[in-house]
Amino acid sequence: MARFIPRHNPGPVDRAESLGAVPVKNVEVTELRLENGHVQLSYPVVLRPWFSAIASRFGVRAGAPEEKKLQLDALGTAVWDMIDGRRTVRRLAGMFADTYRLHPREAEVSVTRFLYELGKRGVIGFR
Repeated sequence: MARFIPRHNPGPVDRAESLGAVPVKNVEVTELRLENGHVQLSYPVVLRPWFSAIASRFGVRAGAPEEKKLQLDALGTAVWDMIDGRRTVRRLAGMFADTYRLHPREAEVSVTRFLYELGKRGVIGFR
């Protein structure tokens, strides 16, 4: 009988650590500036093996990276343009609060949630 060996889980990241992280754009992401000034991001998505097997039965090429697109609104575009690989999340939230005259805590919540969603999609990473 196989034993379950728990993996080391570092636990949740505290607030100070997450605000001190530096977001970095994925080099595989292409950005297109639309006529209205917003940004459309295209990023590769590779299907998981089990899903790839099912998809191949319906005519989708197995293992071929799929490209997804994400169109950002004006606020998302503003944050995207602020990401330079040197500024921390805290600094981005501060700049966002100053630009849009928001309460710092409100800007912090909005920016961190937006960056979290980009991170889940693999559009950005953190260091």
